Amino acid sequence: MTNAQSQHFFHLSPDTILRAVERLGMRCTGRCLALNSMENRVFEVEIELGVEERSVYDRFRVAKFYRPGRWTREQILEEHTFLFDLVDQELPVVAPCKDENGESLFEIPEFGIYYSVFPKVGGRTPQELSRDEMERLGRLLARIHNVGAGKDAPHRLRLDPTTYGLQNLEFLLSNSIVPPELITHYEQAVRSLCQITSSWFEGVAYHRVHGDLHMGNILMTREGPFIVDLDDMVRGPAVQDLWLVIPSRDEYGFGLLDAFMEGYEQMRLFDSSTLRLIEPLRALRYIHFSAWIARRWEDPSFKAAFPQFGTMGYWKEQVADLQDQLEFISSRNIWG
Repeated sequence: MTNAQSQHFFHLSPDTILRAVERLGMRCTGRCLALNSMENRVFEVEIELGVEERSVYDRFRVAKFYRPGRWTREQILEEHTFLFDLVDQELPVVAPCKDENGESLFEIPEFGIYYSVFPKVGGRTPQELSRDEMERLGRLLARIHNVGAGKDAPHRLRLDPTTYGLQNLEFLLSNSIVPPELITHYEQAVRSLCQITSSWFEGVAYHRVHGDLHMGNILMTREGPFIVDLDDMVRGPAVQDLWLVIPSRDEYGFGLLDAFMEGYEQMRLFDSSTLRLIEPLRALRYIHFSAWIARRWEDPSFKAAFPQFGTMGYWKEQVADLQDQLEFISSRNIWG
């Protein structure tokens, strides 16, 4: 991201936002509200419908401005393709709006910032899921994965110990992010984790998956779960879309896992041997998360959201967490 891009991205003006939405042929009322989003800049915009609304949400659109330098045009379009494929199968996801030419991705040329406009969907974000809700989520995810496996996304990241582990480690080390006193311990933990688990990913089926399916990306509606925000879509194993919604590694968590699997296998076979990837994937997320923050540290919102990042306490905790994961992975296989 260039200096000029960063300034425009960090400080998008209401006029810029409204003009971007109206480019798609919509007429805005002028109401524009910033929504909570760390990675991108996202705004709720009210539009004039011109027809009778069926729902209060019909009057609003969500404008998403992609962080410059994160995804290429091809990578964003692969996200959109996945969404359109899912909508074609009548699955509950939110796909971007298209203009009269059928385009869904646009650019503010003077700033070099890509953006898309989405319909607004209502629902509640669950704090936890019941067994019945988890079973319904399993059925939905199986259908999403059936679609995901039907087409490749060659420009999207492949989630494995190299991309999420070693490459992030090299970034952190080459940019002197880890305190010198902890470099050896951190590097040792990451390299050991990747060395031990790399072979576990070999031969595993990879396809398009959501990639970041935590509770904040699930909306519960009267009709059931609704999946949002595929911004982190990757090529990965199906289990990546499972473990983030399992709240604990205990009897309660195992019970929800059983409910999920019961629903999932009504629609798609699940390779139970890949459950052992849950703990490596958890460790890789720790590493990826630290590199994610470090890459965006120039963004004022990150400094406000992660005030402890970069401190000795933060990195000591990271080393301890990775060492715990390493011990856990080396000694136990509770998932399968």
